[in-house]
Amino acid sequence: MGKGFFNVPVAVNEPVKGYAPGSPEREAVLKQYKEYFNGSVDVPMYIGNDEVRTGDTKNMTPPHDHKHVVGTYHTGGKAYAEKAIDAALEARKNWAQMPWEQRAAIFLRAADLIAGPYRAKINAATMIAQSKTVHQAEIDAACELIDFLRFNVEYMTEIYAEQPNSDDGIWNRVEYRPLEGFIYAITPFNFTAIAANLPASAAMMGNTVVWKPSDSQIFSAEVIMEVFKEAGLPNGVINMIMGDPVEITEAVLSSPDFAGLHFTGSTFVFKELWKKIGENIHTYKTYPRIVGETGGKDFIVAHPSANAKQVATGIVRGAFEFQGQKCSAASRVYLPKSMANEVLDFVKEDVASFKMGSPEDLSNFITAVIHEGSFNKLAKYIDQAKADADAEIIAGGNYDKSKGYFIEPTVILTTNPKYTTMETELFGPVVTIYVYEDADWSKTLELVDGTSEYALTGAIFSTDRYAIAEATKALENCAGNFYINDKPTGAVVGQQPFGGARASGTNDKAGSAQNLLRWVSPRLIKETFVSPSDYRYPFLGE
Repeated sequence: MGKGFFNVPVAVNEPVKGYAPGSPEREAVLKQYKEYFNGSVDVPMYIGNDEVRTGDTKNMTPPHDHKHVVGTYHTGGKAYAEKAIDAALEARKNWAQMPWEQRAAIFLRAADLIAGPYRAKINAATMIAQSKTVHQAEIDAACELIDFLRFNVEYMTEIYAEQPNSDDGIWNRVEYRPLEGFIYAITPFNFTAIAANLPASAAMMGNTVVWKPSDSQIFSAEVIMEVFKEAGLPNGVINMIMGDPVEITEAVLSSPDFAGLHFTGSTFVFKELWKKIGENIHTYKTYPRIVGETGGKDFIVAHPSANAKQVATGIVRGAFEFQGQKCSAASRVYLPKSMANEVLDFVKEDVASFKMGSPEDLSNFITAVIHEGSFNKLAKYIDQAKADADAEIIAGGNYDKSKGYFIEPTVILTTNPKYTTMETELFGPVVTIYVYEDADWSKTLELVDGTSEYALTGAIFSTDRYAIAEATKALENCAGNFYINDKPTGAVVGQQPFGGARASGTNDKAGSAQNLLRWVSPRLIKETFVSPSDYRYPFLGE
């Protein structure tokens, strides 16, 4: 490993462990899974110096075994949100003045803790809480989170090293100050790495944070806090609170010290938050920074020159890994008529080979969707497709929530390019395919661009370079992350900074210096070494 600015180690991507039968990592994660699954964890809120247990608790149950309770978490309302704000503001007095290398050391240590003694813990907690396979947990909770922490330290040093020019007799320099106030981080269930990175990235730049994790991710959120505390993060820098989201958010956004929102979640909620911030704008001491990544209706478009098996694999992996619950998951596909049957045969063959069940059985490729609300929504759209004349289910289509929230990976074939599941974000293992005439390639690109309000990810498959160039230009506004001959999921920190535009968010690219710049307020300092003592300039004469 080399050295970067200020002699900080240059970050490299954390290697993904394979979890092959007999491997030590496989044995470790299965042992930890059993311990967590058969135990009962009690998760407090973390507010300042206190672990707060209100007694107002909710059960934590795995999506794949929703009658089994693995623990409880404590909740609170407005009063606890206000306590968290006070704790963040108090902690800011010292944290904002902490030398940058001391902050960096904390998060670099956190990365090493996750890479080592906490790896099985954070992966097992993610498998239980979010029903991820061991591979999906590994690439998320371990590797991506480690990468976020290490690369963000590198980006932070690059930001601090960026300084203005100075002229004779003067010294210009920039301080990258934390924002004046506190940051509110609202995180989703689907990625443990995102849940940790949203508060951590702001904190790394000297801010203090009120963090509200998703109710469906509390188990792995608890492990995140354990890691941060062991790494030496001072109390009050990141305050984790749970409870009614409306009541907590109302208290947070009413504070004059609210300085920024770091959000990943639904488009509707993000717009409502933005609206509320706008309504309260005269309340705040500073203009709040608003950073959000929201939904997607992500596409795959195949050109007639594409390789059919590669397209099919892109569909299957892109649509069904982690039950399609990635913001980047492929959910609408456009196939040329000349190769559609071949691609669909490969897709049906792959789907038929899937094993579905608990993530504890590492041979399962598919597990459960996150909760009953998600299950019911997906089942409704699947039933509608069964009834509609312009849609046909060609694979999957069954579901069962008696033990876990299991939705079969489902492939819908439609004759209507604007069919509801071609336009509506579903967030589950459902993909809809439309077949176009080969001669309509250019028109189909226009269709792709105009079909969705979202612009998060998209992919094209082609071996024709002219077609690739055409698609790259035609689709420039409908995907913040664009893939050529690959699935539209799997962005890697340091390689593919992630974020989309339109209704998909502010496109501030998590996993890049661009995101960290949103959490600082630069101060330019000009120092003159020999100050003028006469106001007169030469042009005035004697």
